[in-house]
Amino acid sequence: MTAMMSVGVVIFGILGLQRLPVRELPDIDPPVVNVLAVYPGASADVVESEVTEPLEDAISSTEGIRLLTSATREQVSSITIEFEQDQDIDVAAQEVRDRIGRARGQLPEEVDEPIVSKADASASPIMWVAFFSERFDTQQLTRIAEDQVRDRLQTVPGVSSVIIGGQKRFAMRLWLDSEKMAARGITVLDVSRALREQSVELPSGRVENLQREMTIQTRGQLVTADEFNDLIIRQDGDRVIRLSDIGEAREGVEDERSIARFNGKPAIGLGVVRQSTANTIEVAEGVKSRIEEILPLLPDGIEISYPYDESVYVEKAVHEVYETLGIAFVLVVLTIFFFLRNVRSTIIPSLSVPVSVIATFGVMYVLGFSINIFTLLALVLAIGIVVDDAIVVLENVYRHIEDGMKPFDAAIMTMREIAFAIVTITASLVAVFLPLAFIGGVT
Repeated sequence: MTAMMSVGVVIFGILGLQRLPVRELPDIDPPVVNVLAVYPGASADVVESEVTEPLEDAISSTEGIRLLTSATREQVSSITIEFEQDQDIDVAAQEVRDRIGRARGQLPEEVDEPIVSKADASASPIMWVAFFSERFDTQQLTRIAEDQVRDRLQTVPGVSSVIIGGQKRFAMRLWLDSEKMAARGITVLDVSRALREQSVELPSGRVENLQREMTIQTRGQLVTADEFNDLIIRQDGDRVIRLSDIGEAREGVEDERSIARFNGKPAIGLGVVRQSTANTIEVAEGVKSRIEEILPLLPDGIEISYPYDESVYVEKAVHEVYETLGIAFVLVVLTIFFFLRNVRSTIIPSLSVPVSVIATFGVMYVLGFSINIFTLLALVLAIGIVVDDAIVVLENVYRHIEDGMKPFDAAIMTMREIAFAIVTITASLVAVFLPLAFIGGVT
């Protein structure tokens, strides 16, 4: 019966081990909310006075705030709100959104809608895939990654999203001559107003009769540089001022102030974000396998590399802990055999260690834990408890058998003598670490 119960416990642990996610650290959601607001073209002083301060005043009345900090730089306002550990982060984030909604009318109209996001420990990329080439520029690499790579990587099991770093999106850039504008009495606001009014796609309805129906499409969206250069900025009677009279439209990219390179070559990066319950190692392997499938379909001249891969560190760290477990197990077996010189007596504690460890994985799965550095180190610590108790009990039973008692009677006598001591040893260790389980937040 004991053997069958042990086998059942081991099977339970193996099933849990196969389903446990593997990651570097536990899945922890800190009670932190971030508010990001963008004011295009504004200096840091203007952003602070017009955006950051009104938002801070509105958010500061939220209940449960422990610390509120802000950072303002050119065009960008970032406010970080840290709540008390017992605060529900979802409720807190919703309250922040409500207060920002009330303060939205105090912000300039040009400010983009503030973005409220929760700090998520699993929201950072676990790996970056670098696409670089000497043949293609960054804008072309961006288009290839968006059209042919990103969507396929997002279908890999366990992948939450794929972000593109260093991307260069196509944009039509308008270069204005201040002297020509001043001579004609044109301002930047005039150009901006002309773009909003003339470069639009409007619904035009349809034309229908008894036999047929046709949809009308009004092509009002400017696309080419020539179309932008013909844009009418102002018309006074027969006098027409076009964009070409005060400047020039050129094809370019949205952001020309930054550039991404890898080994000196134009590059972009694809950051893979895993799902919170996904296995880091399995996700990384799945992404690499999918990249190998995609690579032959890409244009010649594109190279890839993995400059950052968290799974490598996680795999090595987990392997090191497994090695520690194995070394501890071998040393325990050799020590017991060295002192008892009895193979049968050595097998008993030798089986208790793997049975206990493997069964623990099943309990971890039921409790929603993961295999990470902390849980594995906890197993190393727990092995000491199992080995200590097993050796103490076995040694005392063996001593009574050597004195002439039968094995069953020796076991009964041993437990009468040292049961309280065994419980005390275990309880003393549990008493040290158990309070940590009831401490909120990150300890």
